[in-house]
Amino acid sequence: MTIIRPVLLLILVLLFALPAFAQAIDETFPQPQELDADVEFWKSIFTRYDSDMGVLHDSRHLGVVYETLAMPATLSRRERQRRTGDRRKKLQLVLRSLASGKRENLDAEEARVLALWPDDVSNESLQAAVGRVRYQQGLSDRFRDGLARSGRWRDYINEEFTALGVPIELAALPHVESSYNPNARSHVGASGIWQFTRSTARRYMRVDHVIDERNDPFAATSGAGKLLAHNYSITGNWPMAITAYNHGLAGVRRAMRQYGDTSYVEILRNYNGRTFGFASRNFYVAFLAAMAVDQDPEKYFPGVTREQPTQYAQAALSGYIAVNDLSAALGVTPSQLARHNPSLQATIWQGSKNLPKGFDVRMPTATLDSPIDELLAQIPAQQWSSEQLPDLFHTVVRGDTLSQIAETYKTRVSTLSALNNLGSRHRIRAGQQLRLPAAGPAPAVIAATATVAPTVTDAIVVESPVAVESPVVVADTDTDPGTVAVAFETSVSTTVLENPLLADPSDYSVANDLTIEVQSLETLGHFADWLGIRTQRLRDINGLAFRTPLAVGQRIELEIADIDISTFESRRIAYHRVEQDGFFREHIITGVAEHVIKSGESVWILSLRQYDVPIWLFRQYNPGLDLHRIRPGVTVRFPILADSSSS
Repeated sequence: MTIIRPVLLLILVLLFALPAFAQAIDETFPQPQELDADVEFWKSIFTRYDSDMGVLHDSRHLGVVYETLAMPATLSRRERQRRTGDRRKKLQLVLRSLASGKRENLDAEEARVLALWPDDVSNESLQAAVGRVRYQQGLSDRFRDGLARSGRWRDYINEEFTALGVPIELAALPHVESSYNPNARSHVGASGIWQFTRSTARRYMRVDHVIDERNDPFAATSGAGKLLAHNYSITGNWPMAITAYNHGLAGVRRAMRQYGDTSYVEILRNYNGRTFGFASRNFYVAFLAAMAVDQDPEKYFPGVTREQPTQYAQAALSGYIAVNDLSAALGVTPSQLARHNPSLQATIWQGSKNLPKGFDVRMPTATLDSPIDELLAQIPAQQWSSEQLPDLFHTVVRGDTLSQIAETYKTRVSTLSALNNLGSRHRIRAGQQLRLPAAGPAPAVIAATATVAPTVTDAIVVESPVAVESPVVVADTDTDPGTVAVAFETSVSTTVLENPLLADPSDYSVANDLTIEVQSLETLGHFADWLGIRTQRLRDINGLAFRTPLAVGQRIELEIADIDISTFESRRIAYHRVEQDGFFREHIITGVAEHVIKSGESVWILSLRQYDVPIWLFRQYNPGLDLHRIRPGVTVRFPILADSSSS
């Protein structure tokens, strides 16, 4: 009898297991053949072209790459724009010539461009391609750096995602979002390796002027896992759950209703939602490319080595403490403390705030002379405080609005306006210091200022160049080939997503027949205000008697007269954003509980009394559920909430 040696046995087991593993990945993250060219395009961007290079390509058919351009970092922004603009115009002239039907007596450039397209390409297709010539900067140097950096957190990501039931392959997403750069900041307010915006992040972590956990890769990873799990629970498949991470659940659900839940190619190729731009259309295929590189780094980047994770000591603070006192007690410098506790905001380092009670301070074990608990226990009692320092000033940052600042500090827009002599237009600018109520009135010149009450539509009050907070969305045209920190935002212009509520699957859009679905917290009065008409007019249009309440999920007809549809939708979304932001300043989602409805139970009572969840949030976790027709045996989902400290 032949005895198989252990090593040979292991090899045989792996040979049989690998095909099954590959099949499981294919089923989880399908790649239809029609998307192969798109995936290969992003592989080349991630591995072949560095940030001193770029390509001009067709934005809808990524396999059509017209040419490579050199873009050294030494070039000015204007020169980069000039180079890409000049070459784009020349290519457009060639495409127009071919679109006119020219197929004979071609010059060398015309023949080269035509050869990039299928033999039977139509004149109409070539004419459409004229407006789709786009520039994409290379990212290979950043991707390689990101592969190395990713080793710091990969063990934790794998552990956290496994606990949440999220495929660990999704650890490739930060390569697309940020190149695993914890200092990545987008033009429109996204932050950290997972590129959370404030509105989305507050569902799962603390984000305020003292702590911003988006910048802590560990806390942000937990939040990303929960968001991805939520997306999957709503969409039922990972391609759309991943797309929703960029585009938002509401938009993805509209696309799925139009084309089918698993019609990935049709959705990515043909869905024309107003904000479904280049980034949303390419987010899943870019992930597939990043995943392929991430799983076989040696093939694409020979010799690259992932960094080893840091071994940390961690302990919760028993009270409030100044940063200098804590640094001295631990035997480290404030800069060392900042490096390993990136969620702490500038207010801490400026001394206007103390590290908060309950904060889990983290330092590498190798930097400490004793266990961290012992070092904290030796801090003199007089250095601890039972209360946080009061807020005196706020420094305006990109994306701030006066209403958001007022809500953060639990005051009113009119109060801030009076204290800071802002006048009726409420104009603020990046870098400006706003006086807060705890600082008291400033010198006499401020006291006599007129005030205006805050409104829901207090949108962009920060003067240019400060941008409104919003997820990264990339336009189909290239007007800005500059370099920024975020991988997917690099080399392309950005626009503001109309619906910043990425984790909210509710449909706030107006249908083609001018009807809308009534959502929680909405009344006829709200709709009338957003439309600029009388409430009675809406009652008449919909045949509603006076005092007839609206039912959540009911469809009603609108009258669009003095405003356009997009204005109505923007006002509607702004209202819900204010409501949700206010709620998530006080609460975070820590998990999800499933509940099987029993005879006699009411989801309204369960939600408000047993699970302490507002109906609007319950509905977001059960978007397809008719709240008025729930039968026993149906399983519903309740988010589990915890208090989010704002001190």
